[in-house]
Amino acid sequence: MENNMLQIDERKPVPQFALFELGFRPFFTLAGLYGVIAMLLWMLLFLFAAQIPTATLVPMDWHAHEMIFGYAMAVVAGFLLTAVSNWTGVPTWKGWRLALLVSLWVVARVALLLPIENALLLAAVADLLFGIGLIVGVSLPVLRVKMWKQAGILVKLVLMFVANLLFYAGALDYMELSTHIGLYLGIYMILALLFMMMRRVLPFFIERGAGDGFKPRNRKWLDISSIVLFALWVLADLFMNSRELLAGFSLLLFVLHLVRLRDWHTPAIWKAPLLWSLYTAYIALAIAFLLKALSAWSLLSPSLALHAFAVGGIGVMTLGMMSRVTLGYTGRDIFTPPRGVVIVFILLLLGFLFRVVMPIVAARDYMLWIGVSQVLWMASFAGFSIIYLPQLVRARIDGRPG
Repeated sequence: MENNMLQIDERKPVPQFALFELGFRPFFTLAGLYGVIAMLLWMLLFLFAAQIPTATLVPMDWHAHEMIFGYAMAVVAGFLLTAVSNWTGVPTWKGWRLALLVSLWVVARVALLLPIENALLLAAVADLLFGIGLIVGVSLPVLRVKMWKQAGILVKLVLMFVANLLFYAGALDYMELSTHIGLYLGIYMILALLFMMMRRVLPFFIERGAGDGFKPRNRKWLDISSIVLFALWVLADLFMNSRELLAGFSLLLFVLHLVRLRDWHTPAIWKAPLLWSLYTAYIALAIAFLLKALSAWSLLSPSLALHAFAVGGIGVMTLGMMSRVTLGYTGRDIFTPPRGVVIVFILLLLGFLFRVVMPIVAARDYMLWIGVSQVLWMASFAGFSIIYLPQLVRARIDGRPG
């Protein structure tokens, strides 16, 4: 997928500073850096009770919002603005248009930390304009070639925008209780995008990268049922007051994704870091559904399931995708990633274990496990940035545009 680049032959000199040549470059750069910055600020707020302005937001709401609509949306923006070019053959925004979109994202992040009266309103305006811009930037190539099979992605982007709108409407006291719904709808739409993308690309990656002739199996009934059940699961969690229903949907999704994991497994996965990182992230997402069922029955804290989705699932999967896409779209060999990338993945997986598993094993030291997990998260994203920033800002090594 990564090496099937744009079918566009631009006979122009390729600039050596290439940060705004394709969507993945600035947004993956920002995601890597903000992964460190946002977690450091959260550690200072949560563990050390530091007095950091968060634009009248409760620190917990700021943390949740910035992990979803800050970090995760940067990865989504970078991936989609790159992949849509590849899928449609139509260039997405670059140059000043891309820089303007990036600037809106940055303004929203900075505004939430300004000690001024209208900081939250400024952040809301910039963030929502960014959401609109991303929808337009992704939609235009799709509509131009009438590639209607990408409609699912566009719908999820629109729902992400609605989720962010609900969050700000609640935070600005325009709608009661909508902040909570906005945050959870936001993270669930990130999950929906990841499940959709993994179903499209992970079997292809495994078949191509395992090198043992293995062909992952895909079942149509599983594809359909997992989509329908996930939609019902979201509705049950956000709008239905039924523990039994939520637990039942969670267990069914856990089983369905276990079946998919079995259908996609070959021992050769574990020899390729850019495969096992994505596969282990998928395992974490499956485990998160089991933890969600247990929390619905009040057997575990809901926070454990939430962070299984967020750290082990979204965190590891987005880090793996950013690593793979950066190599492929800068003209490098995706089958020989930098050595340090293995350490980056291991650090984040350890962060997942300390954040989700250790509180179950030794609940007495809960705050310690959170702190350790935060440090491991920051170390992982710092490592990613050190490895990949030079690739993200420089021109492709093969001299091609992009």
